[in-house]
Amino acid sequence: MAPNLDNSGTAFLVVSMAGLSTAIGAAVVFEPRMVKLASKPVLAAGLGFSGGVMMYVSFAEIFPESRTLFEEHGLDEAMAYFWATFCVFAGMLLLRVMAFIVHLLDKDEVHEGQAPHEIEAAKNGETETTAEAPKVEERSLSPRREAQKLKVIGLQTALAIAIHNVPEGLAGYVGTLADPTVGITLSVAIAIHNIPEGLCVALPIYYATGSRLKGFTLALVSGFAEPVGALMAWAIIKGTGEDMSYAVYAVLFGVVTGMMIMITLHELIPVAMRYDPQNKVTTNCMVVGMAVMAASLCLFQV
Repeated sequence: MAPNLDNSGTAFLVVSMAGLSTAIGAAVVFEPRMVKLASKPVLAAGLGFSGGVMMYVSFAEIFPESRTLFEEHGLDEAMAYFWATFCVFAGMLLLRVMAFIVHLLDKDEVHEGQAPHEIEAAKNGETETTAEAPKVEERSLSPRREAQKLKVIGLQTALAIAIHNVPEGLAGYVGTLADPTVGITLSVAIAIHNIPEGLCVALPIYYATGSRLKGFTLALVSGFAEPVGALMAWAIIKGTGEDMSYAVYAVLFGVVTGMMIMITLHELIPVAMRYDPQNKVTTNCMVVGMAVMAASLCLFQV
């Protein structure tokens, strides 16, 4: 039997919570000393863990579900495998196009490869060891153009992260429809790497305007894109006129698989390796993420 919308409320809830986790990172602007806790090894570990969860659930749970649903739709085993695979690569291509758009919006990509406390230091022209919380008086000595540049960086980063969050919201929603355990675990992984994203939106806005509230609010708004992704998935399903459409779910699950694979390969792992060039924690944490996802699936099979 195809999945249905019975778990829709749970799906929206877990996706919304994952999206709103950007607020956790953004809240650091209210206590700038906390920025220094977000060290490179910690961020690399979190990104590696998230990547492991997303890769495992993609291949072990969501792709097989797509193939099964194509078979339920009436295709033979070979054609079901072909179309599920086609949808995976279509999802990868779609995510790649979105990544290209994000690059156009956020050419500087200051938030990638730098720990948040290094971004803080860079904004003040200080070294990592001397960076302190900004003061309006110090900032007033800089040209107005510099403040405007920081504001643009923050806005570009917020928009880029919002676009990037849409497929994650779609993935979390579809995963929860298939199996609430999968969706919840996946959303936790997404939430983990949303935390530093929220900080990377809030910091430049804070430095540009001197307003902690503005930085926090913009980061929070960027997280709302994930529920938008969930809403898009719901609209696609409802638009078919039948909640139990095998073909619609099969295509969605295949495309989501491709998106999650590309998010991991193109974003999570490369950024983790920039934080951890010696690969001291990234691979290990990726394996731990896979193990946690596998254990959660095994436990709920009992």
